[in-house]
Amino acid sequence: MASITLQKLAHSYLAKPQIDADFALKKVDYLWEDGGAYALLGPSGCGKTTLLNLISGLLTPSQGRVLFDSEDVTSRSPEDRNIAQVFQFPVIYDTMTVAQNLAFPLVNRGVEQNEVERRVKDMLTTLDLGDKANRRARGLTADEKQKISLGRGLVRYDVNAILFDEPLTVIDPHMKWQLRTKLKELHQQFEHTMIYVTHDQTEALTFADKVVVMYEGEVVQIGTPEELFDEPAHTFVGYFIGSPGMNILPGELSGNAVHLGAHRIVLNQQYDQSAGQVEVGIRPEFIRIERRSDVGFAAIPLSITTVEDIGREIIVRGTIEGHSVNVVLAEGVEIPESPVAVFDNTRINLYKNSHLIKGTKQHGT
Repeated sequence: MASITLQKLAHSYLAKPQIDADFALKKVDYLWEDGGAYALLGPSGCGKTTLLNLISGLLTPSQGRVLFDSEDVTSRSPEDRNIAQVFQFPVIYDTMTVAQNLAFPLVNRGVEQNEVERRVKDMLTTLDLGDKANRRARGLTADEKQKISLGRGLVRYDVNAILFDEPLTVIDPHMKWQLRTKLKELHQQFEHTMIYVTHDQTEALTFADKVVVMYEGEVVQIGTPEELFDEPAHTFVGYFIGSPGMNILPGELSGNAVHLGAHRIVLNQQYDQSAGQVEVGIRPEFIRIERRSDVGFAAIPLSITTVEDIGREIIVRGTIEGHSVNVVLAEGVEIPESPVAVFDNTRINLYKNSHLIKGTKQHGT
């Protein structure tokens, strides 16, 4: 196992990159702690796999360095970095049996036969492949083959890190949940440094201790699932994390109040008055819908367009001052006529040019 340090790391697939837009990965400085569980999260094309391949050694960076512990491995091959990597689609030997595939990384490294047999047996149980141990991989389903790929990475205990590049793409939904849970258990048991690439926020938030959110080749926030939900550092993070994502509305800041059109909301923090035009971020879970007659001036008229009952919750979709807004309500909550929206002012985030503005809490709040 090893800590992984990225020093001013950047990469372009162009021969002579000139400007930021030429880089598939913009400059990153970060320390991945030894034994940490990390997820790289973002949409297709945001640079997740590029970053993973720079860490693994499949790519050599255009700029910067990769260090394992304090040792520079920037120019080393994946084999020399002593990492295991699991790809999006199965990488196995079709002519070998399931057990032979799982044993291969251990046999190749001279692990004693008794230890090989023990680890293979444990992994067959973990992956629910015990009844197929002696079957050749060629005849297995795509999800069974991918489970073998996962097992080949997890069966090694001596690696510096295990890297996963969207490994559950071909796995059926129920098995995805089981394997995510198992990966978390194995991480807690063996404390490998694990880095997991995905575009699925559920996979990222349930697997990782820290989530690295990427957008257009840039790391826009690194944080715990709670930090990403409660205080997104960028409007993209607010939108991408959550279902539905954070509401983003144009507003104007004045002292400790923000105006949405003609409506004023007093905030629980003081901000720089020079901020002026801002973006107001609030998650759908932190808006109430009330009767106009039951609340005071802080309420904002809400025009409802659709109501979606998804079981335990109701998603109300509408507009405020002509801008789209989503509200999440508990099942059974009555939606009144002439509805108004009431924002929880302790859960409002303000943004300038898409980046979070930090405020100072008011005395007594």
